[in-house]
Amino acid sequence: MRALIAMSGGVDSSVAAKLMTQQGYDCVGCTMRLYENDMIGQDLLDTCCSLESTEDARSVTDSIGIPYHIFHYEQLFEKEVIEPFVKEYEAGRTPNPCIECNRCMKFSHLFEKMKDLDCDVVVTGHYAGIEYDVANGRYLLKKAADPSKDQSYVLYCMTQEQLAHTRFPLGDYKKEETRQIAEDQGFRNAKKHDSQDICFVPDGDYVSFMERYRGITYPPGDFIDKDGNVLGRHKGYVHYTIGQRRGLGIAAEHPLYVVDIRPDTNTVVLGKNEDLFSTELIANRINLISVAKIEKPMRVKAKIRYRHKEQDATVTQLDEDTLKVVFDQPQRAITKGQAVVLYDGDYVVGGGTIL
Repeated sequence: MRALIAMSGGVDSSVAAKLMTQQGYDCVGCTMRLYENDMIGQDLLDTCCSLESTEDARSVTDSIGIPYHIFHYEQLFEKEVIEPFVKEYEAGRTPNPCIECNRCMKFSHLFEKMKDLDCDVVVTGHYAGIEYDVANGRYLLKKAADPSKDQSYVLYCMTQEQLAHTRFPLGDYKKEETRQIAEDQGFRNAKKHDSQDICFVPDGDYVSFMERYRGITYPPGDFIDKDGNVLGRHKGYVHYTIGQRRGLGIAAEHPLYVVDIRPDTNTVVLGKNEDLFSTELIANRINLISVAKIEKPMRVKAKIRYRHKEQDATVTQLDEDTLKVVFDQPQRAITKGQAVVLYDGDYVVGGGTIL
């Protein structure tokens, strides 16, 4: 069996490569070059596309004795991840570009590269598991053994074919075990910190990135209440997300929160905390994993953002590409553009983008 290892230069993908060689796979390491300095308007230091990260990945492949390639996907990444990211914020939504990168890049374009190189599987350093359900004839996506590192949420969009030809060797490991393996192997990146921010917005200032990318400044507009009364001025609606309280600069007799964003009128609606709670959502762009179709209302645990604690809910499939999720208890700040991911125990049922 031949494996194509996606290597970011971080400790996780490095250890994943080592584990696959130990399992007897004929391995090929690769780094996906996704952007250049001038694309993001910043120095690439400390990102997955920096020269340092590439050198870290190459040092690991040299250490374990496997070939290494760099694949250039800058134009595709801009078209399929960066541009949609900016458009989503401009439409008043809050996107998750890591999900789109997995959907479009790692498990689409890299998947095709796997076939071109006559490899059998793509391997990444994600913390998740894949199993085959013989009874239902379906591949399943499972939570990682380490709950604090579980990344099944950002992988819900994987298809049956992709799951069949993907390996997540870190699924049964805790992070400290991964680092220990890296140290034992003498990898130079064994103590390298985990990346926290969006890779192409390394400083976390997504609005400054968008303004550089578009070559514009987003204009200020009005803060309004639910009745349309003007409460003050905002500095551009793209600066705000649902549930936000900090940085509004509005004096009021009770705390104010962002409850709606209206790009068509360049207004941001403010309200009370209780205005943020709702019991249901609609999602599209759905992908189902444990079942081919949700034939009848199904009890699940649902997450509406990566760090959200799972909540009891009932999901109904309205049509081929739409789900309705009704929570047992009202949830705070259900946000358009984020993903809702559904679980049955440790297994991902599926998910979609919140409308």
